[in-house]
Amino acid sequence: MVAGEASGDLLAGRLIDGMQARWNGLQTFGIGGPQMVRRGMQAWWPQDKLAVHGFSWELIRRYREIVGIRRQLRDRLLGDPPDVFIGVDAPDFNLTLEADLRASGTKTVHFVCPSVWAWRPQRMDLLRRAADHVLCIFPFEPELLARHGIESTFVGHPLAGLIPMEPDRAAARRGLGLPDAAPVVAILPGSRRSEIDYLAPLFFAAAVRMLAARPELHFVVPAAPGLRARIETAARSSGLSRQLHLVDGQSHAALAACDTVLLASGTATLEAALFKRPMVIAYRMSWLSAALIGRKLLQPWVGLPNILNRRFVVPELLQDAATPAALAAATLDWLDAAQNAPERLRALQDCFTAMHHDLLRDTPALASDAIARVVHA
Repeated sequence: MVAGEASGDLLAGRLIDGMQARWNGLQTFGIGGPQMVRRGMQAWWPQDKLAVHGFSWELIRRYREIVGIRRQLRDRLLGDPPDVFIGVDAPDFNLTLEADLRASGTKTVHFVCPSVWAWRPQRMDLLRRAADHVLCIFPFEPELLARHGIESTFVGHPLAGLIPMEPDRAAARRGLGLPDAAPVVAILPGSRRSEIDYLAPLFFAAAVRMLAARPELHFVVPAAPGLRARIETAARSSGLSRQLHLVDGQSHAALAACDTVLLASGTATLEAALFKRPMVIAYRMSWLSAALIGRKLLQPWVGLPNILNRRFVVPELLQDAATPAALAAATLDWLDAAQNAPERLRALQDCFTAMHHDLLRDTPALASDAIARVVHA
């Protein structure tokens, strides 16, 4: 198994749960993070070796290392083939590796259909060569893949089963030491070092502006493993220290506890939606990354709640639009809506509840069933 970042590690952990329930003595190994290791996976490399931010200078600097890891892993697996290789997201790393393994006779499964419906549709050809089967987390994907001759199964989204339909805000606040009645903003600037470098200063500058307008605000910031020092530095540089609660991990507790969220585009936007929280989605990367990606986008949305609803249900502020003033104004607008436009909040929560039901399946069981069919085919 290979999972390249925190969101993939979370998905893979649930997948391992299903496989362990089916197969006693299951052995898993490859590249992963704490969720996979906690379930007994042998991590030959840690997942953060693969976590980079767009077409960034970090990617250029680490390109040879990442390619070297993939070559070593491929050679090791070709020399001692597993019963099945499962690539968890990370398509730029996994699909080429899967294609090589499948060509040699190893069964391959790709977990999470690459977002070919959003950008880079040319990856469909590589996906067809790479995967014996694709485990899809969104209900519209199997029909799309079938049109291209790719076998797949909709297994639901694992997060929909982990996140309660009605989160307990009060309990989450008690667990994090947050006040019961004060308005709370969760700030999630990403799970990669380069995302923190780009986004955390912007988000904290926005928080300073919000605090000036609403002195009663509290901010909770869950730090991904290994990134706390970087986040603390960004917060200190912005001058934000008052009413800032920085916690290790616990992103789900932070989302349950908050009133609204300012966050980086990515899986966290879906998590926030499943927690039924209004949000402001933001992203900024190097101009080169933005130019390359922008030319390949197939739709006007980047946040998963907007993509799944085919409309802007929450605001997106990207690149030059992601200024501290704009981020602060958009986030405060959601806080003001609680008093000034409660029907707007109710409509958003109803939308997110319907999404939650659409994505809720017994993912570990459905995924392990599909993997078993591949292994025994």
